Amino acid sequence: MSASEAFLDAYRAGVRARAKIFSVAASRAFAEFGAASVLQPPIRITGEDRISIGRDVFVGSDSWLDVPEPGEGIAMSIGDGTSISGHCVLSALSSLRIGRKVLMARNVYISDHNHAFDDTGRPIIDQGASQPSPVQIGDGAWLGENVIVCPGVTVGKGAVVGANAVVLSDVPAHSVAVGVPARVVRTLPGEAE
Repeated sequence: MSASEAFLDAYRAGVRARAKIFSVAASRAFAEFGAASVLQPPIRITGEDRISIGRDVFVGSDSWLDVPEPGEGIAMSIGDGTSISGHCVLSALSSLRIGRKVLMARNVYISDHNHAFDDTGRPIIDQGASQPSPVQIGDGAWLGENVIVCPGVTVGKGAVVGANAVVLSDVPAHSVAVGVPARVVRTLPGEAE
């Protein structure tokens, strides 16, 4: 092993150790936090007491898990084995459900609400959020890089959403959706739903 390879191995071990220490320290603040789950710093977290993270979940650096308003019950849940690459934003006022073993590429944005903007006399930042509408990402789905999932959408089990898609309506299970707005272009062989 060369000195460069040894240095990179040591660097990787340090990154993993830092993320694991941070995750263990932060885990008790969450509504639920499963074994072997890792939040890779730096990460932004808001409303952690209303977020449930399953077992063996990975959330990459520079992501934001956001439950911006206090309330009762779990507003965001992330299922076992899900892998969320860096720079992703998940935001929930009431109901954002990510299934098991979901794969998200970098820069995915999912929210169950929008910004209110009807009052032209006030800055949008001061108008709060629109009425939330539940979002669900099914088990085993894959969301490509830069995907946006809008309020009220269900992405079905085993579905694939291509890079840069904006999902405004439901994506059926075992289908491939691409584009702006996203539309189904292919059905994958799979279980009947």
